[in-house]
Amino acid sequence: MADTAAPRHDDGPVPLPPVDALPVDRVALARLYGEPLFALPQDLYIPPDALEVFLEAFEGPLDLLLYLIRRQNFNILDIPLADVTRQYLAYVEQIRARNLELASEYLLMAAMLIEMKSRMLLPPRRTDDGGDGPDPRAELVRRLLEYEQIKLAAGRLDTLPLLGRDFLRAQVAIEQSLAPRLPQVVPDDLRAAWHDILRRARLNQHHRISREQLSVREYMSAVLRRLQGRRFLEFHELFDPRAGAPVVVVTFVALLELARESLVEVTQAEAFAPIYVRLGYLPT
Repeated sequence: MADTAAPRHDDGPVPLPPVDALPVDRVALARLYGEPLFALPQDLYIPPDALEVFLEAFEGPLDLLLYLIRRQNFNILDIPLADVTRQYLAYVEQIRARNLELASEYLLMAAMLIEMKSRMLLPPRRTDDGGDGPDPRAELVRRLLEYEQIKLAAGRLDTLPLLGRDFLRAQVAIEQSLAPRLPQVVPDDLRAAWHDILRRARLNQHHRISREQLSVREYMSAVLRRLQGRRFLEFHELFDPRAGAPVVVVTFVALLELARESLVEVTQAEAFAPIYVRLGYLPT
């Protein structure tokens, strides 16, 4: 067996049993620096606080108070401060002997409980209307009720299924086909695409305006030629809608110019009656 350093403790090295005295067929109790340990050293020192067992674990002073009240079925709206404070101080005394830093916040609550009990022993203060003053326990009761509601809500949340604790997320790998899958096209899709093309085509339309040479004098002569040899013509007979809007406009301007020069006469027998046009002179 290779030489190894002997284990040490607070009073010096721990003596190991002789190598010849070690049993061969027994299981080692532990391994110390890699070597099997078949028997505990006789002078092994174990500190008193090396192993502590806490039967009840509380998350703070309010949690401890609520536990004491609910365990003995006290009315939380009428807390017997003497009994609760006595039990509370007994627990604080236990943790103060082991961990003073942990007991500091519990000691603060103990001081508040003693202060409340002292105020309850004094005569109650009267209000302006002659009634009793507020109960010294009211603020503590309010904090306890709020804490209990939060604790119950946290318990309900903890019972909900949790990923990684109550269930695992399943992952399934699906091999994709090498052939591309084309989407299914329905007639509504084609109609929508066609309307979109028309909409974009309207936005890109170009309107070209061309200038057409129309002579008013030429159309004045044309109107006179149509009236020659006739007694009269109705107003709408002088216009040809098929020729287009520019020709109709120029014809109307030509007719107005002829009427201004008294070359034609525009007459109407009565209101809303047909309008007639005739020559304003006798042709030679």
